[in-house]
Amino acid sequence: MNATLLRSAFYIAAICGIYLAAAMFVPAMADLYYANDDWQVFAICGFMVGGTSVVTAVAMRGNPPPFSRRLGFFLVNLLWMTFALVGSIPIFLAREDLTFAQALFEAVSAITTTGSTVLTGLDDAAPGLLLWRSLLQWMGGIGIVALGLFILPFLRIGGMAFFKMESSDTSDKPFARMASFTRAFLAIYVGITIACAVSYDLAGMSHFDAVNHALTTVATGGFSTHDASFGYFDNPRLLLIASFFMTLCSLPFSILILFVVRGRLDTLRDPQIILFLSYLAIAAFLLALYISLDGQMDFVNALVQSLFNVSSILSTTGFASTDYTAWGAFAVVMVFFLTFMGGCSGSTAGGIKSYRFLILYNMLSTGMKKLIYPNAVYSIRYGRLSVDSETQRAVSMFFTAYILLWAFGSLAMAAFGYDLITATSAVLTALSNVGPGLGNIIGPSGNFSSFADPELYLLSVLMLLGRLEILTVAVILMPMYWRG
Repeated sequence: MNATLLRSAFYIAAICGIYLAAAMFVPAMADLYYANDDWQVFAICGFMVGGTSVVTAVAMRGNPPPFSRRLGFFLVNLLWMTFALVGSIPIFLAREDLTFAQALFEAVSAITTTGSTVLTGLDDAAPGLLLWRSLLQWMGGIGIVALGLFILPFLRIGGMAFFKMESSDTSDKPFARMASFTRAFLAIYVGITIACAVSYDLAGMSHFDAVNHALTTVATGGFSTHDASFGYFDNPRLLLIASFFMTLCSLPFSILILFVVRGRLDTLRDPQIILFLSYLAIAAFLLALYISLDGQMDFVNALVQSLFNVSSILSTTGFASTDYTAWGAFAVVMVFFLTFMGGCSGSTAGGIKSYRFLILYNMLSTGMKKLIYPNAVYSIRYGRLSVDSETQRAVSMFFTAYILLWAFGSLAMAAFGYDLITATSAVLTALSNVGPGLGNIIGPSGNFSSFADPELYLLSVLMLLGRLEILTVAVILMPMYWRG
């Protein structure tokens, strides 16, 4: 990689650092409003990060090179590392009981919209710290959609290459309509956030709780202002509102934009949307039926609870209204498998994503047909579109890398002394960016505060790998990437 590409990447990272520095003054003002001394931490961090970023931007400024895959891979990794490191600074300084590994884990969990936390005593935590976590998740959600809709399709390593804006394929020219698309996306993203906050407020949340939970709901992040998450409120209306917005933000934002701006009803027939909504409805119904038949609650309450928690897991938000692992073995096994699945491509959700399952299924189906008729010619379809070999390879590579990372990560966690359930679910929830795992330690009623620094560093890396679609990070670790 030449010096020009490096300078351009660091210049863009410095600009992002300036935005992050400006955002730090929002929690500073919140602490000032609530008369909390932590405002000084955020103010000092804001000036420190802002000054450093401005100096770096001035030093690295120059004529930018043409956007290329080599620059794209490096830039994506650098930006997310910058967000993680800068985001961890005020968390580390605001909580004296945290190690740097814990602060970094919290920041990575925020920007990747995972929702796993090492913090306890959230009910009495400083408002600025709570708001900073929520803001990081909200800003991370913006970055995730931009990553999925523009960068990954261009890099050909996992982004959904089927999206078309106004009948112009964006997979080869991801920035061709950047300005108009970005304005529409930000308007819808902010609009959904405001609608969610107002809905929460009208349904019974305090103003502060409504703003924080709206930021983390729309980002499908799952950070809460209470240790008990949504269980703190004990309000079925809030569960239904959250279920709606978590599901909505698991859908592709490009399709939401076409639907809202252009009135394109046909976009809602996207196969991945149909699949995602289908297995969400089926899973919620089956879980509610199981709970009611087991005599734990009536069917209506069971349906509200199951819909909320299934939506939370499939959208990879990570909110919890109760300890759903106490519902029985069927619930535990269902949650385990739902953790793999995730939402739709081009959304703020994580996981393997429904479009990959569709393509993998069609690849398997076509392979079986070829065993019977080896000379026949079959095309692998995604709805009415034919899936090219490059996309098939990207999907296969991602799925293989995902399973391998899960296996080796689980072995590493087991080597640290954790049991099977904790080890496998901790790695799984990190890769899928879901939040809570399974078991007594990291289940929906627990957190990651008891994990030592080495485990937290490992899970932080896995969260970044999962959010950046694995291959984006893996490619820059190859020696051949740095040659030439």
